[in-house]
Amino acid sequence: MEKSIRNRTILIIIVVLVCIFGIIGFPSTFQRLKDNITDRIKLGLDLKGGTYLVLQVHVEDAVNTTSDLAVSRLRDDLRTRNIPYAEVRKTDATHIMIKGIPQNRWEEVQALAQDQFPDWYVERVAGDPTSRLMTLKTSEVATIKNDAYTEAMATIRRRVDALGITEPEIAEYGQGSYELVVELPGVSDPTRVKDIIQSTAMLELKIVRGGPYSSKEEAMASFGGVLPPDTELLPGTSDSGAPAWYLVDRIAAITGRDLSGAEPSQDANGRPDVNFTLTRAGASRFAEITQRNIGKQLAIILDNRVQSAPVIENQISDRGQIEGNFTTQQVADLALKLRSGALPASISYLQEQTVGPSLGADSIRHGVEACIIGFVAILLFMLVYYRGAGVNADVALILNLLILIAALAYFGGVLTLPGIAGVILTVGMGVDSNVLIFERIREELRMGKTAPAAVAGGFDHAFKTIIDTHVTTVAAAAILFTFGTGPVKGFAVTLTIGLVANLFTSVFVSRVIFDYVLSRRERGEALSV
Repeated sequence: MEKSIRNRTILIIIVVLVCIFGIIGFPSTFQRLKDNITDRIKLGLDLKGGTYLVLQVHVEDAVNTTSDLAVSRLRDDLRTRNIPYAEVRKTDATHIMIKGIPQNRWEEVQALAQDQFPDWYVERVAGDPTSRLMTLKTSEVATIKNDAYTEAMATIRRRVDALGITEPEIAEYGQGSYELVVELPGVSDPTRVKDIIQSTAMLELKIVRGGPYSSKEEAMASFGGVLPPDTELLPGTSDSGAPAWYLVDRIAAITGRDLSGAEPSQDANGRPDVNFTLTRAGASRFAEITQRNIGKQLAIILDNRVQSAPVIENQISDRGQIEGNFTTQQVADLALKLRSGALPASISYLQEQTVGPSLGADSIRHGVEACIIGFVAILLFMLVYYRGAGVNADVALILNLLILIAALAYFGGVLTLPGIAGVILTVGMGVDSNVLIFERIREELRMGKTAPAAVAGGFDHAFKTIIDTHVTTVAAAAILFTFGTGPVKGFAVTLTIGLVANLFTSVFVSRVIFDYVLSRRERGEALSV
C-alpha cells in the first residue's frame, strides 16, 4: 500500500513540475518570469486587442474567368480545325453563344465540345438553326465556386501568416454565403493588412501589340474604333512616368500561377523591384514565346494595370523582373502577394471591428477578478462543508487549474474571454465531481462500512457518473469547436482541456490523498468528510 501511494505521489509531482515548467520556463529574474508567462499564454482578439473582419468572396468571378477561358480555347480550337464561324461570345457567366457554323460542320463542333469541354453541354437555339448555346453544367458551377472559396481562404491565410501576425483566426462564416471571418490579434491599424488581403495580385505577362498611347481615345482612334481580335486595352505608365494605354494580347503568355518564387530586389539603378522565377513548365512556355517575339515589348501586368513594358532583347526562360515606381515597402508587399498566390476571386469587406488594447486589458482584469472571486468562494465552501475532505478537493481544484493553463501554453492554445468562462465552468465541473464522490462516501459510511471500504466504494460508484457527464460535455464542446469561430472555439478548447484535467485530479489525485490520509489515521478514527 505504502509503495503504491509513493509511486502515485511521484507521478503527481512530475505532472506538477512539468506544468510549472510549461507556464514559466526557466526564468532568471522576476521580469523574465513575467515575460515567459506572457509569451507562453497567448491571448485572443478580445483580450489582446486587434482587428475583426468579415469578408465576402465573390465566387462568381471564378465562374466568369472559367467561361472567359472557355471562349478563348473554343476560338483557338475552331481555328485549328479550320471550322469557320461568325461569332463566339459569352452571353453571361455560364453561357457561350456560337454563331455562323456551316450546317455540315455542326457534328464536328458537337464532338469538339464533348471532347474538350466535358463540363459544358451544347443545345440548339430556338428559331436560329445556325446557332448553338453552350451551357456550363450546374454541378461544375458549384464546384468552381467551392474551389474558389477554399483557395481564397488558403491564399488569405498564407498572406496573413507571411506578415508575421501571431495566432490569426481565418474560418468560414455563415452557411453557404461564401463569407470568411478573419481575426488578427495585435493589429490595431488594419489598413495595410486589408490592402494585402484584398489585392488580387494577378500577374500577367502579355505581348504588346500597340502603344503606349497617351489616352484611351487615341488608342481607339488608331484602329478606327474597333480593336483587333483577341486584344485589349490596358492602362499603365510610359517610360517617362506619364499615364499611358497599351494594346496587348487578351490571352496571357505567363500568369501568376506559373510563378515558383518572388523576392524584393533592386534594378541596375538601385531602385526597388521584384525578381520572380517560373516553374519548369512556365519557363519552357515563356522561352518559346519570348524567342518568337524578340524586338517586341512585353507588358508586365498587375491587376489589369501595366507596370512596365520592356523590349524583349533575347530569349528569356525562368527569371524576370517587375520594375516600376515602387517604394521599398510596396516591393516587399508585392513579393509577398505574388508568393502567396493570386486570389481566385475578388473580395469585399462586410464588417470591420477594431478592439483596442485597453479594452482587452479591461476584459482580462474583469475576467481574472471573476475567476479569483469564484475560485476562492468555492475553496471556502468546500472547506466549510466537507471539513478535512475539503482540503483534498481544494488541492485537486488548484492542480486542475494548473494543468489547464499549462496545456494552453504547451499546445499554443489561445485564451479568449469565452475561454475564461470555460475555465470557470471547468472549476464548477471539478467541484461537481468532488461533490459526487464525497456524498457517495458519506452514504457508504452511513451504511456502516469502514472508512477504507467507504472511500473505495465512493470512488467506484461515482466514477461511472463522472465519466458520463464529462463525455457528454466534451461532445458538446467538440460541436462548438467544429462549427464555431474564434472566441467560441476558445471556449470549447479550454472546456475540453479542463474536463480531461478534471478526470485526472478528481479521480486519481483525490484518491491518492484519501489513501494517504487513511494510511496515517488511527484505527477507528472518524474520516473527516
